[in-house]
Amino acid sequence: MFDAPSWAERLGGDLFLAQSYFRSHLVVRGKPDDFAGLVSWSTLNHVIATHRLEPPRLRLSQGGEMVPLHRFAVPVTTRRATVWHRIQPAELHTRIREGASLVVDSIDELHPPIRAAAEGLERFLRTPVQTNAYASWTATEGFGTHWDDHDVVVCQVEGAKRWRIYGPTRQAPTWRDTDTPQIPDGEPLADIVLNQGDTLYLPRGWWHAVTADQGAPSLHLTFGLTTQTGADFMTWVVDQLRDDIRFRTDMPRFDTPAAQTAYVTALRETMTAVLDDPAVTDRWARSLDATHHGRPYASLPHLDQVPADPDLTVRLTCPRARLDQNPNTGEWTLAAAGTAWDFAAPAGPLLTRLANGQPATLGELAQQAGLAAADVAALLSVLVQGQAAAVTEADR
Repeated sequence: MFDAPSWAERLGGDLFLAQSYFRSHLVVRGKPDDFAGLVSWSTLNHVIATHRLEPPRLRLSQGGEMVPLHRFAVPVTTRRATVWHRIQPAELHTRIREGASLVVDSIDELHPPIRAAAEGLERFLRTPVQTNAYASWTATEGFGTHWDDHDVVVCQVEGAKRWRIYGPTRQAPTWRDTDTPQIPDGEPLADIVLNQGDTLYLPRGWWHAVTADQGAPSLHLTFGLTTQTGADFMTWVVDQLRDDIRFRTDMPRFDTPAAQTAYVTALRETMTAVLDDPAVTDRWARSLDATHHGRPYASLPHLDQVPADPDLTVRLTCPRARLDQNPNTGEWTLAAAGTAWDFAAPAGPLLTRLANGQPATLGELAQQAGLAAADVAALLSVLVQGQAAAVTEADR
């Protein structure tokens, strides 16, 4: 059974961060049942049958091109004059037999076990994660030789798939870039087969070609990692500098050259002072974590207050929430979803329990912190109203 919090152990923890992350591909061989319970063919059938997945949320791809929607779905007009597309299973099967690969984008939003796994990876790597499901049946390449503008962690769930990895032809390309990477030539750097239970990490910009040529249907999950580049960091720095009047003042475009030079010099000196602060990267990272909206989850039917029900299950919905304790006062600060809350020292044990991302009952939290259920319910109500926590089911 896959354990979502085990990403650090699976990928290699600090060694992965120091040697592979952003740098090179990594293959981790696993056991066939490593991803049991995460997703299955039945899961995929259920998702397709119970959700209206308009392209590109659900799509077929063959030879690097999307298969036209009308070749496997028919438009349906509702009484409210909206149009959606109903999948035709027989036509879907035919397109797949012809060599198309099936993709479901953001399946982590549709299936709780995958969502939990994505949250665990987000907690480990401190970056937003989107999970897509890919299913292939033939040796035909669904996407051709291509590169992605984000790092990926691939989990081979069913069957096997061949990956030809060519490496980058432009270092760290991005979706918004000044140049386009050149198509690689020559032999691949690696030619590997991922079997059931195996994991692959691939940095962004690394060209690859993927086929299900091992004689059995293949189902894998790709966890896409949001990039956080130097350009993104500088955008954050500039946003912080909007508090400085020099950065809010109009550019002196019609003034003398000397005045323009003086203005630019003042901007440079101000920005340099910010960048010279040794703590600036930590402040940036904390800001990203504390302001990210996480994975919002409603707490119906509880609209106002979380009831003091010991059997009620709750969890944080922001995997990258920041929890810190003031060494002088003992108070705890939880920062998540754009808000920071200060709590008295006795709340520490229950906040620590919530911060690990696992669901817990209100009774468990009260017992762990030595607090009354009503006090825990009041604390949780604050977090629910702040969109950082939710009342949820025990298996979610």
